[in-house]
Amino acid sequence: MSNIANGKFQIINARIVTPSGVIEDGSILVEDGIITNIGSNTDADANEVKASLHSIETIDVQGSWIIPGFIDVHVHGGAGHDFMEADEVGIEAITKFHASNGTTSLLATTLTASREDLTAVIERVRSFMSTSMPYTQIVGVHLEGPFVNVKWKGAQNPDFIIPPQQDWLEEWVTRFPGILKIQTLAPESEGALEYIRKLDQHGIVPSCGHTDATYDQIIAAADNGLRHAVHTFNAMKPLHHREPGTVGAVLTDDRITAEVIADGHHVHPAGIKLITRAKGTHNVILVTDAMSAAGMPDGEYNLGGLPVHMTCGVARLKESGSLAGSTLTMINAVRYLVREVGVSIEEASRMASANPARQLGIDSTTGTLEVGKAADFLQLDGTLDIQTIWIGGRNVTV
Repeated sequence: MSNIANGKFQIINARIVTPSGVIEDGSILVEDGIITNIGSNTDADANEVKASLHSIETIDVQGSWIIPGFIDVHVHGGAGHDFMEADEVGIEAITKFHASNGTTSLLATTLTASREDLTAVIERVRSFMSTSMPYTQIVGVHLEGPFVNVKWKGAQNPDFIIPPQQDWLEEWVTRFPGILKIQTLAPESEGALEYIRKLDQHGIVPSCGHTDATYDQIIAAADNGLRHAVHTFNAMKPLHHREPGTVGAVLTDDRITAEVIADGHHVHPAGIKLITRAKGTHNVILVTDAMSAAGMPDGEYNLGGLPVHMTCGVARLKESGSLAGSTLTMINAVRYLVREVGVSIEEASRMASANPARQLGIDSTTGTLEVGKAADFLQLDGTLDIQTIWIGGRNVTV
């Protein structure tokens, strides 16, 4: 194993999912955490490379799938911890849990809270990002709220819902440059269009969610830079044939990328088929929206200060019975897409890895298996169970 420790190894006899299709009987060479060669075992160039690497540690995966690691842009916690309250130990527990389920990068996602509490979360996450991060790599923060619509609050705490505040944003981007990646708000809120423009100017993805916006309001928001929709169908104005609403705009405007929670509770399989047929699999992002109860037994939990009860793995607010995030993992979401919705492994991989990388602007370094990109990938068997997880070329299987 010394060569792997020194950052050089090769994988052979793999079914490799790449942007141009599946390479059967493929091989990947990794050096210092970067993919330096990828191709078919029958390819002459690949064979020449392999012949020169006889001393390199070789991993024969015997026909297993090799797919890009998952990138979850909407995840609140797991393993009993929530990003809203987690210290360094708690954040590491969250990333260890999600790494074990195939997530190699994620956005630490907040909930509606006070300015002080949100600032503290961003500070703690930034501090953690400066460490070695042994498991899933946190690549930034997704602010979900507090500038949302109380009518569609879902599991957002109504005590802290307010209109967009420009001075908050200016403080955050000044104190934490490059940390904020997505912010979700209700585009119909007072001052929202100007706020969306500011997000776009700062390189932060403006997202709609927990919103009662009409079709025309979403289109106006997209004209001003809106390009993302959280947990499509959930907590937003539904589709109607005379007023297409938020859902109608998200499904038909190609500028907007649609998240979907594929757990069998948030969206019916037919609803997911509708999203993928309307948007195409290049414009849909698979997310977990996982809360602290993910990976934990049924019982009592908390989400953004609101009491939650989980039964049979489904988390709901105790007061209203509304779904409260999820206990989904990315590997289970991918399996659900393949088994229940009927998409291919390549399409599921695109929605779980390539699309979120592109939306976050990190697709030059991760999200797909190509020469020059990080060795963030998974080995899956024929039933889509995870066998091995590599992050930056390190085996982090837990």
